[in-house]
Amino acid sequence: MSAPDGSPVGAERSIGQLFASATTELSALVHDEIALAKAQLRQDAKRGAASGSLLAVAGAILLFSLPMLNFALAYGIRTWSGWNLALCFLLSFLANVLVAGVLALIGRVFMKKAQKSKGPQKVAASMKETAGVLQKAKPHPRPAPPALEDRSPAAIEAVARSSS
Repeated sequence: MSAPDGSPVGAERSIGQLFASATTELSALVHDEIALAKAQLRQDAKRGAASGSLLAVAGAILLFSLPMLNFALAYGIRTWSGWNLALCFLLSFLANVLVAGVLALIGRVFMKKAQKSKGPQKVAASMKETAGVLQKAKPHPRPAPPALEDRSPAAIEAVARSSS
């Protein structure tokens, strides 16, 4: 088994390797959060398109079917009931308005779902949380090296010999 940078687990890694590994993992995290935001925005756009489509269908039904449906329905009501023709036309118009109203309500429900979606807000909160954690991260304290005066004269002389 090996670490993400290819070194064996448990082996001492240099600061450069640790930094490279942390940078790679942070970059992957940011890319994944961006991909999540895109997916959630895509879903919201689909909901918005569905609501817009239903509202457009409701408008088209109301606009284009009124003349033909009004005539057919009005004459059908008159044949069935024997009422005045004007009252029959009014009832056929009200039936068309009722159908268009139901479709508009369905479209509105979809629109509210698209507006209530918390996709981008969730991703933004997650990214802020990640940034907060990274800002609070501190390196582990390292023990201070002993002062030059505290070292033994033999150690100082060995270093001097090796550097000359």
